[in-house]
Amino acid sequence: MAKPSRPKRWQLRAAERFLILLIGDFIMAAVALTIALYLWAAGDAWMEFSLEFIIDRPPAWYFFLPIFWLILLVELYDIQRASNRRETLKGIGLATLIYSLIYLLFYFTSEPNSLPRRGVAFFIVFAAIFTLLWRWIYIRIFTAPHLLRRVLIIGAGKAGETLVQVISKQWPPPFNIIGLIDDDPQKLGDQIGNFSILGSSQELLTIIAQQQITDLVLAITGEMEGHMFQALLAAQEGGTSLTLMPQVYEDLLKRVPIFLLEADWIVRSFVEKTNISSLYQISRTLVDFTGGLVGTLIMILCLPFITLATLIESGFPVFFTQERLGRGGQPYKIIKFRTMEKDAEKDGEARMAEENDQRVTKVGWFLRKTHLDELPQFINVLRGEMSMVGPRAERPQMVARFQKEIPFYRARLLVKPGVTGWAQINFGYAGTVEETAVKLEYDLYYIEHRNILMDLSIIIRTIGTVLGFKGQ
Repeated sequence: MAKPSRPKRWQLRAAERFLILLIGDFIMAAVALTIALYLWAAGDAWMEFSLEFIIDRPPAWYFFLPIFWLILLVELYDIQRASNRRETLKGIGLATLIYSLIYLLFYFTSEPNSLPRRGVAFFIVFAAIFTLLWRWIYIRIFTAPHLLRRVLIIGAGKAGETLVQVISKQWPPPFNIIGLIDDDPQKLGDQIGNFSILGSSQELLTIIAQQQITDLVLAITGEMEGHMFQALLAAQEGGTSLTLMPQVYEDLLKRVPIFLLEADWIVRSFVEKTNISSLYQISRTLVDFTGGLVGTLIMILCLPFITLATLIESGFPVFFTQERLGRGGQPYKIIKFRTMEKDAEKDGEARMAEENDQRVTKVGWFLRKTHLDELPQFINVLRGEMSMVGPRAERPQMVARFQKEIPFYRARLLVKPGVTGWAQINFGYAGTVEETAVKLEYDLYYIEHRNILMDLSIIIRTIGTVLGFKGQ
């Protein structure tokens, strides 16, 4: 018999971990603000640190610096990423860099001496240091094995095997898999990866009691036996949580398992979840307009240099237009800077983008690496043909091909394509049908879960990709 785990009340759920992270980050940011105010006052020639200083000296927006800091940390509220030291260091470093660049932009475009320097600089430095220390404490304490949920997977078929493979690749593990349950007597005692099939529904309640199980993951895609259904109900009544395998898959990978879903899922579940609130629609429109305007201005500034470099290497044209499908399958012309040789598709046959594509020019290679080739798409955003965030715009020929080979492919046309997107920052270019299927899983996850914080997170991570010269 396996050694019993600690009491269930200490085994934290994802929502509880998120709350702990948020409270800890806010406390660290508040402490950083207090120290920054004190050091700012210490260097002030006119006023010492006091209530009078706090009321009179800092502008009102200064006290919102911790909120802006938490927004920049939004991607680190992914529980899996928050449990990884390397991802934590990278996320906090990126937030610090973006925070500094944004403030410098405001500082140098404002009237001289109208914005504080020391107070903001002190805050950014101490917020980064204290948040990093807190996050390492969190990893050390709250990701300890005895605080992980203890899980049984119900079903040892394709869905159960897929889930085991997914979890085996996660480090640190999101929870402890104790084993699997299946009513097929021929599977009893078999191994899937490093985990055993412990029994059938007949032994389910006994195994839950013996192994201190906290959660069941239902991974049965076919018909369920009546006894299994009754056993699951009894387990739930006893306080054991029950979650469907697709939900766990989405939580862990931030993708939708398109090859494990039923054919009517697109109508029964997905479409219902894609309805968005009026507030989000307004916020998204504001982000699109602001982003499109700023991006177009940046494009205008870069245009003379990109034009000169392109003309020297390969001549006209500088811009490249191509038909793509927008929301609802409506065609439009996407605009980019040309990165390939002229007549790259002489035979007229549409080809998928490839990593290290031989058709890419030297200037085009640089534009792709820095994502500068994407700048003209901001014109498409201002026209209303694209959004700042969404699935990658695809050609009609490729959509016609992929919807025959990949389940639910056309569902990505439920929203406008984006300059950047969830699939782009998590996967990059897809050169095969299999890779395109993975990107679709990311796209559908975004469409299903999108909100303004997610959009901002994607934009922030895209800035990090550009600064890191990670384009292809």
